[in-house]
Amino acid sequence: MKFTKMHGAGNDYIFVNGFEYDLDWKHISQIVSDRHKGIGADGLIVASPPSNDSDLKMRMFNADGSEGEMCGNGIRCLVSFARDEGLVSCDLQVVKVETMAGNLDVFPILKNSQMIGARVSMGPPILIPQEVPVRIDSDNPTIDYSLRVDGYDLSLGFVSMGNPHAVAFIDDDVDSFPLALIGPQVENHIIFPNKINFEIVNVLSRKELKVRVWERGSGITMACGTGACAVAVAAHMKGIMSGEVNLKLPGGDLTVRWDGVGEVELEGPIETVYKGFFH
Repeated sequence: MKFTKMHGAGNDYIFVNGFEYDLDWKHISQIVSDRHKGIGADGLIVASPPSNDSDLKMRMFNADGSEGEMCGNGIRCLVSFARDEGLVSCDLQVVKVETMAGNLDVFPILKNSQMIGARVSMGPPILIPQEVPVRIDSDNPTIDYSLRVDGYDLSLGFVSMGNPHAVAFIDDDVDSFPLALIGPQVENHIIFPNKINFEIVNVLSRKELKVRVWERGSGITMACGTGACAVAVAAHMKGIMSGEVNLKLPGGDLTVRWDGVGEVELEGPIETVYKGFFH
């Protein structure tokens, strides 16, 4: 199987041409994502033929084999991969990508005719708890739900960007927070019927946030595009920021724009690590 390994702000995936291969992708994702016995990645993304009028379909699988609705970093890399593979025209100024979270527009950013990043129209955030989904007794957007986990009192905001997120703004440095301990307990908490992604956030200024991520199905990752969007939305709702914000993640910086209504826009880099064959 021919593959390309790419990353967006350190969030790394194995990319495969689904026009050429039709395999058990859930099983393949578990194998190739293993950082000791496989290639090593946060998951697998398959470029597939669209089922609607989009240019391309994205299927995204986490390291544990579960299929995810969307990946903000992965979708940028996917478009670059598709351009390189000849699956979409390099003349397209916007590439329409079908995902389980809906059809999204990706705007390639070029330098010397090479794609170095992209802007993505991520769609509007979903804020009603039952639609995120979260099992709590509220019909209103929630940004300060109290949850005690292993001795830690968390104040959570709930946002879906096509996939569910719980966001906690904390005073202690996110680098010292025991994310490997608390992350899986939040992910699998009974109030999250589909499990959940978990972000912890430090406010550095009204224009800059520091973030770490526990991704559902993958664990600690270097970055998360949908998570960055969820954090920006939660920050806006809390009155911390408005307009554009820079998010500093362990793997690099992402920029999110949201004016409180309409679609969220994510911008970030892409990079090819290497190409190869997996037997």
